[in-house]
Amino acid sequence: MHGKRLVMAVDSEFLDVHIVDLTHDGRGIANLGDRRVFVSGALPGERILLAPRRRRRQYHEADLIELIEPSSQRVDPPCEYFKRCGGCAVQHLSYEAQVDFKQKTVKEAFARIGSVGPDRWLQPIIGSEWHYRRRARLGVRYVQGKDRVLVGFKERATRYVTDMSTCRVLVEPLDMLPGALSKMIGRSSLSTRLPQAEIVAGDDVRAMVLRILDEPNEQDLKLFGVMASEWDINIYLQRGGPGTVFALNPEATDQLYYRLNDFGLCLYFGPTDFIQVNATVNASLVSQVVDFLQVESTDQVLDLYCGIGNFSLPLAMRADTVLGVEGDAGLVARAAKNATKNNIENISFITADLSESNWSFMEKYWDIVLLDPPRSGAQTVIEQMAIAPPRRIGYVSCHPATLARDAKQLIKQGYRMTVAGIADMFPHTHHVEVMAIFDR
Repeated sequence: MHGKRLVMAVDSEFLDVHIVDLTHDGRGIANLGDRRVFVSGALPGERILLAPRRRRRQYHEADLIELIEPSSQRVDPPCEYFKRCGGCAVQHLSYEAQVDFKQKTVKEAFARIGSVGPDRWLQPIIGSEWHYRRRARLGVRYVQGKDRVLVGFKERATRYVTDMSTCRVLVEPLDMLPGALSKMIGRSSLSTRLPQAEIVAGDDVRAMVLRILDEPNEQDLKLFGVMASEWDINIYLQRGGPGTVFALNPEATDQLYYRLNDFGLCLYFGPTDFIQVNATVNASLVSQVVDFLQVESTDQVLDLYCGIGNFSLPLAMRADTVLGVEGDAGLVARAAKNATKNNIENISFITADLSESNWSFMEKYWDIVLLDPPRSGAQTVIEQMAIAPPRRIGYVSCHPATLARDAKQLIKQGYRMTVAGIADMFPHTHHVEVMAIFDR
């Protein structure tokens, strides 16, 4: 069948196709003439029957109608909400194959975007594939047709909230919270005025931030109090921006924390502060990064995008001095408190927008620089590092494409990528964390 005829067929028929690959976000890819078709739920090696759904400029989207020849790597998703919920993308792929897919995706991004690669790939860092997620932002919506409140992740490919009562990737007992939260909000006066719930678990304490559009009445506060007691969870209300968050129980402030046992550290954080969602994988990643940076006792270390000190404090236990830099003033204050609480004195923190240039601390020579930027990467910072190039650079990325782009620039500056490896922070999703070390 010729390409033109195939494109016409995509508009009108079911098609019998073979899936040849996965997109970066876990959809199956079929080739139809000069067009690609992306099919949610399909896996490489499978023969399927698909139904066209949407035509886009560069590709088509289709629905999986019938699985004719399944992949040997296909498994039955244990979650009853998987087909609708957008919280996970590849539960139908065996976990071993998921990790292989993520490593392949990173390698391809390195080759395609940066024409780069490490001297050595490390073994992937993995943890438990279930009950790993210690923080999540859940949508809340009252649905008149069902006459109840839905609490959950957004549905796949829609803006609606998934109708779910449990979530297998959330840490216990937060995995059972969506159903209970739905009932509690449904009994309140805020059932149509509470659009979001953010939940987070520290090592010993749990918290929940409810985003409210109207003031709660006395009965609402009683409902919140009962839930806080029954679920042993600190409840916060948020009327507007981050500065409007307040605890129903003032004694709950600063009780959230997690440990980095390899370093004997305890890091405190607020209910809306950024922390990595996977405690086990984060701890392993921190240890790996610190080990491969090979910090010496005389080293001056710069930690950019430092957050609450997740890497800064462990690095300070080996370095002469550490400077942590972060754009969020609240996180900087939290990091400084964490240094004090852990009796670490050879570290300081400053607030700076790292998307801007000409910061004085970038003109100084640092022995080691660690980068842990947002998805947009660290392009501006890397350009400034050319002024006084450090001996070694560590880069932790949540977006392989921008790491590949930035790695290409570092190699132009005379660096070599010595090691790299992935960390599976989000099992059953397409998200992947990557660590790379660059030496001069």
